[in-house]
Amino acid sequence: MQFTFYKYQGTGNDFVMIDNRTFVFPKNDTKLIERLCDRRFGVGADGLILLENNDKYDFTMVYYNSDGNESSMCGNGGRCLVAFAKQMGMISNKAEFEAVDGYHFATIDSNNIVSLQMKDVDVVEVKENYTFLNTGSPHHVQMVEDLVHYNIKDEGAKIRYSSLYGKTGTNVNFVSQLNDETFVVRTYERGVEDETLSCGTGVTAVAIAMFVNKKTTSNHIKLNVEGGSLVVNFKENNGVFTNVNLIGPATFVFEGKIN
Repeated sequence: MQFTFYKYQGTGNDFVMIDNRTFVFPKNDTKLIERLCDRRFGVGADGLILLENNDKYDFTMVYYNSDGNESSMCGNGGRCLVAFAKQMGMISNKAEFEAVDGYHFATIDSNNIVSLQMKDVDVVEVKENYTFLNTGSPHHVQMVEDLVHYNIKDEGAKIRYSSLYGKTGTNVNFVSQLNDETFVVRTYERGVEDETLSCGTGVTAVAIAMFVNKKTTSNHIKLNVEGGSLVVNFKENNGVFTNVNLIGPATFVFEGKIN
């Protein structure tokens, strides 16, 4: 069987997009998904996303990590899917869609800058050396010295597979601060099992964690990642974070066919 696919990236976090509104894609074939995401033997991506119909909203997002397994929410993937839905003529400048973590609303402008509303966050666990929270995916947030030379893959894997998080594991974000409103983030993603150039749910977690830990007083925070820059803004009331928005570019790379 031959598939048409579309490659998108959001600040270097890249995805294989497939229009699955006719439900022809074999969703349970983890080996196929893993091969499509393979950077040597396939298209190459951090994950694969299916665009599907939804009876209530504009579309449904189904997300798989590059290991072939269906995963929790992906922020940059959601932003890229909004741009893909626009390319497919399903939306114009606004979108409502359903993902594994529920309902999302997004806007997209003429430059394909996508603002994606993330889930509300009402639980933030502050520990001595790290903070843990779930922004659609679980995230460990930890500030480190000399982030440029930090061994993200090895140190991230240690935390991801540690007894802290059991069999399910977690994503791991290492952070340094530039000023009151700007942080630098590098992320180890479970399912990819390596550092990615950007992680949308990760920078969202970092922004909230930095606010909770009083590293910033701003609710409009810039996050510099290896693949560019993202912005996270939110409202906070008594430790509950609402109207959490992840903002940044979603870029079409190329279209192709693969057997």
